[in-house]
Amino acid sequence: MPKKRILIIDDDSRNIFALTATLKAKSFECLSCLSAREALELLKTDVVIDAILIDMMMPDMDGYEAIPRIKSLANRENTPIFSVTAQAMVGDREKCLRAGATEYIAKPIDVDRLLHLLSGI
Repeated sequence: MPKKRILIIDDDSRNIFALTATLKAKSFECLSCLSAREALELLKTDVVIDAILIDMMMPDMDGYEAIPRIKSLANRENTPIFSVTAQAMVGDREKCLRAGATEYIAKPIDVDRLLHLLSGI
């Protein structure tokens, strides 16, 4: 069975490094982008992406703007998108889901919960 490929979109390379190390240890393949604009260009191609982890607070284009744009791409409308954010206030999960996220994960990331969510892809 081929490894599932996860796209990590985050403007902080330390977060990308930590998520990539964690996911690779669990047999996922990872790609990363440092901006939503870079990710949108990648997602317009035919590259296989099984799920997306997106930071919601990025300069230039945040996750709230990027998720609907990703979902509007014909080849990505059904790709699971998990919002990853340090915002863990009441209503933040709902705001992410309204933007089109499949689910919400607060930072610091609960690895067991993340792996549980990714097991469904």
